[in-house]
Amino acid sequence: MDEQRRQNIAYQYLCHLEEAKRWMETCLGEELPPPTELEETLRNGVVLAKLGHCFAPTVVPLKKIYDHEQTRYKAAGLHFRHTDNINHWRDAMSHVGLPSIFHPETTDIYDKKNMPRVVYCIHALSLYLFKLGLAPQIQDLYGKVDFTEEEINNMKRELEKYGLQLPAFSKIGGILANELSVDEAAVHAAVLAINQAVDLGVAVQTMVALRNPNAMLLDLREVLAGAYQEVLHQAKMEKSSNARNRYLQVIPEGEDIYDRCLTQAEIQRNINRVNVHAALEEVDEAVERQDVLALYQALQDPALALRCLQRDNLEGYLEQLSMDREQKALELGYVDLLEQEEVEAGILMANRKGEEERAMLRAVSRINAAVRRGVPADTLETLLDPAAQLPPVHPPAAPLYQRQLGLLQRQHPRGELVQEELFVAVEMLSAVALVNQALDTGDPNGLWSSLVSPALGLTGVEEANAQRYFEDLLQLKAQSREAGAEFLSWNDIQDSVNSTNSSVQDENDRVLAVRLINEALLQVDHEKTLAALLLPAAALPDIALPTALRYHDVLARAQRLKAQATEDDGAVLWWEEIQEGVCRANQDTVAARKMALGIAAINQAIREGKAEQTLRVLRNPAVALCGVVSACAAAYQEQLEALMATKRQAGSAKPCWVQHRLADGAQYYLSLQSFEGSWQCPRDGGLNTTHLSREEIQVRGGDGVQGVLVVVVLGLSRGVVSPQSVVTRVTAAHDRERLWASNVPFVVRLQALLRGFLVRRELVARRRVLQEQQPAAIRIQACWRGYQQRRAYLERLHYLRGHTDAAIKIQAGVRMWQAQRKYRERLRYFRQNIKAVIKIQAFVRANKARGDYRTLVHARSPPLGIVRRFVHLLEQSQHDFWEESEVLRLQEEVVKRIRANRQLESDLDLMDIKIGLLVKNRITLQEVVSHSKKLTKKNKEQLSEMMSIDKQKGLKSLSKEKRQKLEAYQHLFYLLQTQPMYLARLIFQMPQNKSTKFMESVIFTLYNYASNPREAYLLLQLFKAALQEEIRSKVDHIHDILTGNATVIRMVVSFYRNARGQNALRQILGGPVQEVLQDKTLSIRTNPVDIYKAWINQTESQSGQKSKLPYEVSPEQALSHPEVQRRLDISVRSLLAMTDKFVSAITSSVDKIPYGMRYVAKILRTSLAEKFPRASEEEVDKIVGNLLYYRFMNPAVVAPDGFDVVDISAGVTLHPDHRRSLGSIAKVLQHAAARKAFDGDNAHLCGVNQYLENTHNKFRRFISAACCVPEPEERFNMDEYSEMVAVAKPVIYITVGELINTHKLLLEHQDSIAPLHGDPLHELLEDLDELPTVQSLVGENIPSPEDSSAEQLLSQLSKMEMSLTLTCKLLPAAGNEESDTRSLLLSTKQMLVDVIQSQSGDSLVEILQTPALEHEEASHDQLMARRALRDAQTPSKLKRNRSLAANSQLSLEEKKRKIIRNLRHLETLGLVDSAHRYQELINELAKDIRNQRRYRQHRKGELLKLRQTLQGLDTKTLFYEEQIDYYNQYIKTCLDNLAASNKVSGKNKKLQSLHYTAARLLEKGVLLEIEDLPLSQFRNVIFDIVPCEEPGRFQVKAKFMGVDMERFQLHYQDLLQLQYEGVAVMKMFNKAKVNVNLLIFLLNKKFFKK
Repeated sequence: MDEQRRQNIAYQYLCHLEEAKRWMETCLGEELPPPTELEETLRNGVVLAKLGHCFAPTVVPLKKIYDHEQTRYKAAGLHFRHTDNINHWRDAMSHVGLPSIFHPETTDIYDKKNMPRVVYCIHALSLYLFKLGLAPQIQDLYGKVDFTEEEINNMKRELEKYGLQLPAFSKIGGILANELSVDEAAVHAAVLAINQAVDLGVAVQTMVALRNPNAMLLDLREVLAGAYQEVLHQAKMEKSSNARNRYLQVIPEGEDIYDRCLTQAEIQRNINRVNVHAALEEVDEAVERQDVLALYQALQDPALALRCLQRDNLEGYLEQLSMDREQKALELGYVDLLEQEEVEAGILMANRKGEEERAMLRAVSRINAAVRRGVPADTLETLLDPAAQLPPVHPPAAPLYQRQLGLLQRQHPRGELVQEELFVAVEMLSAVALVNQALDTGDPNGLWSSLVSPALGLTGVEEANAQRYFEDLLQLKAQSREAGAEFLSWNDIQDSVNSTNSSVQDENDRVLAVRLINEALLQVDHEKTLAALLLPAAALPDIALPTALRYHDVLARAQRLKAQATEDDGAVLWWEEIQEGVCRANQDTVAARKMALGIAAINQAIREGKAEQTLRVLRNPAVALCGVVSACAAAYQEQLEALMATKRQAGSAKPCWVQHRLADGAQYYLSLQSFEGSWQCPRDGGLNTTHLSREEIQVRGGDGVQGVLVVVVLGLSRGVVSPQSVVTRVTAAHDRERLWASNVPFVVRLQALLRGFLVRRELVARRRVLQEQQPAAIRIQACWRGYQQRRAYLERLHYLRGHTDAAIKIQAGVRMWQAQRKYRERLRYFRQNIKAVIKIQAFVRANKARGDYRTLVHARSPPLGIVRRFVHLLEQSQHDFWEESEVLRLQEEVVKRIRANRQLESDLDLMDIKIGLLVKNRITLQEVVSHSKKLTKKNKEQLSEMMSIDKQKGLKSLSKEKRQKLEAYQHLFYLLQTQPMYLARLIFQMPQNKSTKFMESVIFTLYNYASNPREAYLLLQLFKAALQEEIRSKVDHIHDILTGNATVIRMVVSFYRNARGQNALRQILGGPVQEVLQDKTLSIRTNPVDIYKAWINQTESQSGQKSKLPYEVSPEQALSHPEVQRRLDISVRSLLAMTDKFVSAITSSVDKIPYGMRYVAKILRTSLAEKFPRASEEEVDKIVGNLLYYRFMNPAVVAPDGFDVVDISAGVTLHPDHRRSLGSIAKVLQHAAARKAFDGDNAHLCGVNQYLENTHNKFRRFISAACCVPEPEERFNMDEYSEMVAVAKPVIYITVGELINTHKLLLEHQDSIAPLHGDPLHELLEDLDELPTVQSLVGENIPSPEDSSAEQLLSQLSKMEMSLTLTCKLLPAAGNEESDTRSLLLSTKQMLVDVIQSQSGDSLVEILQTPALEHEEASHDQLMARRALRDAQTPSKLKRNRSLAANSQLSLEEKKRKIIRNLRHLETLGLVDSAHRYQELINELAKDIRNQRRYRQHRKGELLKLRQTLQGLDTKTLFYEEQIDYYNQYIKTCLDNLAASNKVSGKNKKLQSLHYTAARLLEKGVLLEIEDLPLSQFRNVIFDIVPCEEPGRFQVKAKFMGVDMERFQLHYQDLLQLQYEGVAVMKMFNKAKVNVNLLIFLLNKKFFKK
């Protein structure tokens, strides 16, 4: 308990350090070290001196602070001049008036002698400055910040090292109040009076208290009294609520009165807030009404503190505030008052706008004057004046501004430009100047920015033409300079932009035309191509309409070729390519016409018959005939004439058009009449076919010496035959004849080879065809065979149909023979395996029965048929009756023995009392002897202890009242010990801080720290009940167990981590921890920065040179070095290897964990699963793992020296490397147990996550194994009779103070822990009556309270231990009768069993409504006969109730009618429902069947237990009989030595009373005021302070004009309690207010001589 208390103190001090740190950070505006390093940081006084500068800058200027940046301290440590900083801080505190009682000494800080006193002073300073309004309030962080167990242990050792005690931080407010001067005390009293008035809730009284001059409150307004009351009451309630929440979390050392009452500063602040709110409402109302005068009057309210109001700006105020109000309404969605800061900002904004407007008008006047003067420099200077509120002006363009503004001024009707006109003009001129500047600097981007500027206002500016604009304007600028103009004007720029846009538009139109031409080429229609070519935007010259088709063909072919060349199907022709194609088409047209005219000339020459003329025209270059030989002219003429004659006969010479085919496949047409050419076929469609064409006489050149000519004859049927064909034929005939003649052998051989080749090729082809068609051939063959089979089948089927009757007879005979043979074989098989058949049948029936029983057990509403199947189990056998009889006999015997022993013990207790009275001559010897005859046994040790004279005082004194009180306490603590629900509920009725202390001081004492099996069993029952109660009432979410620091969990872990728990931890973790400590090479570092720094240090140590790498790096930078990664990998591998050993040690040591921890884990698991059925098993296991590992084992892994896991010599601590390694291992184990992956700041350890997953599965198996423990009854062999057979009674040792505190707590919370009025606890508390005092429990030998050491002695006596022998007051009940309702239900069920066994039916309603048949009545009669025979053999004690026996005499129909009546009655009681067809009764029967087997098993166990109990009672009886002889000897000795005497003496000294007038007490400051009595009457009021007989009690008498008025009982302890609570003012007589501290001082001085 002391260890836990010291840890609580260390944690509390760390919280105070964190509070001081955060408060100083807020005041200084800089970050301070963590609380564990704050004490060391404060030693140089720099932070403290800076703090002094914050609230007293004149006393501690910054220049007086030594080592302000702490460079000297960081380099060389502390210097004696650092003490100056501490003294500066102390001077600053004295300057602001902080009482010197709080000031620490310089050595307390510099030498670190008493750092808690320094932190205590900082807290007092924060509260004092807060009340003065000079600093914020310090936070209360107790229970809100977390520290590691190592940090708490380190701080605990630090406090123990210096032997320092923690100051009472919570008493700072009361001490500050005590140190106030008289004037300040008056303020204090006035403030308390205001708080009391606020509590009353009467606005008028609150206003009177506020107007008290001593309160020094300003700007009070009567009309706002109600608002003051409401706001102050709300602020006080909020402050009280915060105080309650805060003090519920801490161990109260004393509560400051201002924790719940408003201070003077807080009251004034709330008053100011109300005043400001009222003034803001008036401002809002004036703004809403648009009333300028009312707004001005509202703004002048002193509460708003507006010192910059100007009457000239009233309109501006109204406009600005209206705009702000509308803007706020838009943002919030509703109309709300403007805040004070918003009103002040609006006023400042309106003032600024008014001043700016007046300055602007003056600047505009100066600009107009300068423009009229015509000096560009003066104009530029005035334009640059900021007051004019003009756009930026560019000085190089001064002439431009002057020229353009002068022109505008002359054009203006009034000759003056106003500010708006100047703004627009200057804005545009500045934009023009920027354009000129961009052109001068050659900046295209700058030019574009200027052109698109809204200030320039150009139209038609397009971003795509930006570069063209730049080029054109640059050219225009050069031309302008040549013309003598320095700047381009706005018109010049706009014209240039328009021109550029026009040029670009033309180009865009040409691009569009080209696109249309390409689209037309994709189509067949040449007319569209011609239309696209004729577009003006295309600008293509020499386009002829007759050539349209040729244009289309040439361009389409060019487009296809380009697509093939570029491998782009979407390729298009460019404008140049289109123009080239048009020119080529024109050239083709000219060439085609010349060729057609040449062919026409050849035909004309042939008709004329002149060979020379024909030869000449054949040689025309335009015709381009090949192979024309002059020697063959005659032959040409002859052949061509013949050919023409042939064609004239076959063709038509009437049409005048002739068709010519060009080399590219195109066709050209020529008219023989007009010699007009065309690329299109004539419209009439007729062509002249008598003319020869050029293609028919084309000469194809061969190879070889001979120059073989191949004459290609084109069909004559197509039209005109060309003369080229004739020329070729004539020329080639001679050459061919000579060629054949010279190569006859070669031709013969060639023909032979060709014939052989053709034959072989035909043979191979035939063979290949046969091979390829082989499947088809096979299929043909198969089809033929199938045809043959089907034909045979049809013939057979026809035959069978003709003999159907014979076939049926044959089939029936065969089937009968087969069935007979199969039956005989099956029968023979069954006879051979008759035993197996029986087993199978039994298995099927058993399986069916199991299924039905499963339905009976698990179904919520089992059907009636299932219940009927098992209803016979409810019948009792002869063995059942015998066991029941034996149980009843043994129970009766046990009860008799227990009652006898209780009576015996009662007589023994009475004999003990009388023996003691005998010693004191309280009773006669004869009474003792007569009572001793009733005694049968006695314990020697008890008698010896009772006869001890030292024991006969206090609670154990020999008086009837004290004895009854002692027995009542023994009964009470026995009930608390054996009924854990009382203590479980009491724990959660107290605050957490009190419950912790109560558990440590009382509960563990009550169970003797589980020193024997009985106490261990009962303590586990308490843990179980408390844990279930906490989960039921305190846990709303499953994770609250983890985050809420559960009380029972904390209590269990604290208890089982004692000496026995430490031994378990040592056995579990000792091995792996020792291995870590003994491994000198083990170094586990998982922080990349630490690894990096260690690497740098090692490098510098080895090389002797400073490393070039930076020392301070981030984790990412550290990991960028391969060496760091390598070392980190090694550390991680070592970490996982050691962690594996810990995991193995933990998971293999389930049996070493204390049984209590495992059982609590089991209860935790089952309770959470019951309350949160939807929670996954993994979530529940995480919480159980948090108990078993994180709370129980993890601290021992982190700090094994603190839990005696390893042996460490005194004064020796763990090496930091070992502690870091163990911390890393614990961290991995914690993450594995919680299944929490490494990420975020620990992302470099993400490779360990898979290991964590695997280890988590091991932990889950470990948790499941740990929760598999037997119940405490089995573990400790305990049952309800264990108490009865125990020879030695349980004894507890408890201090007097703990006994009184427990009694007090039970009285305070008895209705909560025992809500039922008849609960035994109420009876026991009534027996104890009122709460006793320490004197009454210890005895009468208490020093006189007049002695100065009385209080100290009383405190020591309250710690005195006393023993209580626990006994039970209540006796076990022999039995009770069943209620009428239960009897009715039992009778109905019994009759229903008889009915459903005798009569069949699917439902209960059907059975009851259907008349029974004869055989059913007979079955029922047989059933009743068997039962009557069985009842006749049953012992009388076990015979059934008479009403049940009477039901057996009823017939089946009578039973059914009675069942129906009973069901109606049960339905009125709400036990059954006819709408459900009385399924509830069927369910009850099923429940009885299910419980029958369990009851029989329980009955067997009960028999065994009762027999063991009787054995124990026999042993106890034998033990008492053995003590009879010793008791008789003791009685004899007692009679021989009887003697006693007593003396009592004492005197009281009478103290003198004090007499003071009220005026005198007012001078001393004791009396503050008397309500309704003026100060002038104070001299007529006399107060007499008279000491009473009881020390510390005084009677105060008040006299007015000598007449006794009232009397007041004053207790010195009450005064001390008020002072402890920080209450500085109290009331006497409900009128007089006195200063508590000064009254205590007066009583000490006059009565106690202090």
